[in-house]
Amino acid sequence: MISEYFVQMFDAAKKARENAHVPYSKFKVGAAILTEDNHIVVGCNVENAAYPQSQCAEASAIGNMVSLGFTTIKEILVIGSGNLLCSPCGACRQRIREFASLSTPIHMCNINDHLKTSALEELLPDSFGPENL
Repeated sequence: MISEYFVQMFDAAKKARENAHVPYSKFKVGAAILTEDNHIVVGCNVENAAYPQSQCAEASAIGNMVSLGFTTIKEILVIGSGNLLCSPCGACRQRIREFASLSTPIHMCNINDHLKTSALEELLPDSFGPENL
């Protein structure tokens, strides 16, 4: 499930992660999306003093992807802080679902290494997507 673009995505997400605005949690996250034409788009988490207004790295990357005119997530990679894997939160899993197929690989990493890859369907079983409307 790991493509030839994995290393580029890892490096891009790691670099984006360093730009995270996390004055409260200190938990930096970076995300990299591989689009339909193999373009890599990144995002980082951006916290806000009003905590519910914070934005996840995956949401930032998806917004950047859409603003650049892309519509499909072929793969997504997430790098968090610490030694454990960083999986997308429930809200981001649903955001990813809007632009990805159920078989889309989601690579979960720490800053040093790849830890696990799961298909979106494994992380969001029996999901509600655009075809349900």
